[in-house]
Amino acid sequence: MTFGFAPSAATSMSASSVSADSVSRLARTLEPSEWASAGIPLLRSPREVVSGLHSRHRPTPTTAVVAVLDPEERLTASASFSRRPTVAADGWDFRNALLAHLRRVIPHDLRRRTPVRTAVLLYCRDGDERWTEEDGAWMWGLRDACTLHGLRCGAYITLTRGGWQVLGEGRSGRQPTSLSEPSPLAETTADHVPAPSSTGGGAAEALRRTAAR
Repeated sequence: MTFGFAPSAATSMSASSVSADSVSRLARTLEPSEWASAGIPLLRSPREVVSGLHSRHRPTPTTAVVAVLDPEERLTASASFSRRPTVAADGWDFRNALLAHLRRVIPHDLRRRTPVRTAVLLYCRDGDERWTEEDGAWMWGLRDACTLHGLRCGAYITLTRGGWQVLGEGRSGRQPTSLSEPSPLAETTADHVPAPSSTGGGAAEALRRTAAR
């Protein structure tokens, strides 16, 4: 004769809750094929955009840099922040964080019939260039944050030990990396950071607020 214990109702409910939470997180993830077919606009010069953001924000692993580009691909505003690696990757949380930082550095474009400015996301992380579920959650978060702020959803770029990669496009480069020292800002962003006189008051102020981040 063997003896055992039947799982309690509380245990069953807890397991069910964990399972439901995992399913919800997966629903807030975009696969590379979904991203590639979403019509994300291509960057004309991804190397210069990446180098400029790397020099401006000096990202280390778990740092996200969200940047807004004008129609000429010039940097209008940007912000960087770190995510807690101990927390599960969830597109909902990433969306909220991105949206909060966008609201701090640049006014929304929700009154426009068609988005004019584009938001791109550079995420510095450990590992190699292959897509991860965390990347999928960032993609979902970026797309949703752009919709809520009246922006076009732009490229999602990862920065790892091996270099940078524009996911969904197949474009990449060896420099900069997550370990490399940033180049002087004037050498990398001169073509992408507009002079204050050409950005307008709000954009110039946003640029000043984010330049030291």
